[in-house]
Amino acid sequence: MTDLLRGIVGMADWRVWAMFGVGLALIWLAVKKEYEPNLLLPMGFGCLLANIPFSSAVGGGFLDVLFKGGITNELFPILIFIGVGAMIDFGPLLQDPEMLFFGAAAQFGIFFTMMLALLVGRIPGVTGIPGLREAAAIGIIGAADGPTAIYVATRFAPALLAPITVAAYSYMSLVPIIQPPIIRALTTREERMIHMENPEHEVSRTVKVIFPIAVTLIAGIIAPMSVALIGSLMFGNLLRESGVTERLSKTAQNELSSLVTILLGITIGSSMGGKQFLNPTTLLIIAMGLIAFVFDTAGGVLFAKLINLFRKRKINPMIGACGISAFPMSARVIQKMAQQEDGSNFIIMHAVGANVAGQIASIIAGGLILALVR
Repeated sequence: MTDLLRGIVGMADWRVWAMFGVGLALIWLAVKKEYEPNLLLPMGFGCLLANIPFSSAVGGGFLDVLFKGGITNELFPILIFIGVGAMIDFGPLLQDPEMLFFGAAAQFGIFFTMMLALLVGRIPGVTGIPGLREAAAIGIIGAADGPTAIYVATRFAPALLAPITVAAYSYMSLVPIIQPPIIRALTTREERMIHMENPEHEVSRTVKVIFPIAVTLIAGIIAPMSVALIGSLMFGNLLRESGVTERLSKTAQNELSSLVTILLGITIGSSMGGKQFLNPTTLLIIAMGLIAFVFDTAGGVLFAKLINLFRKRKINPMIGACGISAFPMSARVIQKMAQQEDGSNFIIMHAVGANVAGQIASIIAGGLILALVR
């Protein structure tokens, strides 16, 4: 009876009902709209578990164990990257290496939002962004890469982990809604109709095996703090491309990725307690996350337009928008837009090349931030 009374009293807190609403909204987005369902559904359910008054799942329960064992020590994001690496084919990038530049250009939103968050944090009355580390954790939402955002936020701003993760994955799922109007605003119809020749040469198996090893070594030298992230991504890719570990590659792509995604989602959801989540800082983070995505897309498109000033064979500037790390969703969005303008225009190979370049660039950007921000 005592527990029942405590539960009834606890349910009188408006924040409990508000977080129930947030959890159910995440589940609805996953089930009804199919927005990142593999992550938003467990995240929404974890939110419900965490906000039931006196829940045994938190406060020393199994979700706390998972949080300490998978998030605090950064294990879950690393394992996710092994699975992602095993899924990615870097062939389109290796066929057209200049796409790497678009991956780099589309990280502009990270650093712009980081500076913006730092300025906002200095406004009197804003208490949730006290310094550069918190601003950097918010800016990394612009990586359009959930595991990288979680990794950096865990290091720099664990108190902001939940809203940063929700913003990162929500906006990743909304790429088909966010990117097209920005691209149309920055390009003409003639630019969107530009055709690009597909590379005809095949990439040898030797090159595909050397690539993940070389990227790990080069990225490690440039940004040693990125080794855990880039190394796990490239290790997964090496499993795929080696040709001798097919069973391990399939396990990384399927069982490992699925299991860790479940645990990651429900664990992040468990950190969405009403007292920590329902505050003005959460709204600021969500707003700045959108700004980061907008400037990522704009940065990539404008960089492509700049390059075209010096090229005889023009690049379709929409390719620049694929430099964000939302793989492969962004590439699909760009191909769809290209065919809406001209049904015979197929730029999917170039779009995928820029998209996987964005995956690499976002990790290196995260590593640089970890190394430079103190």
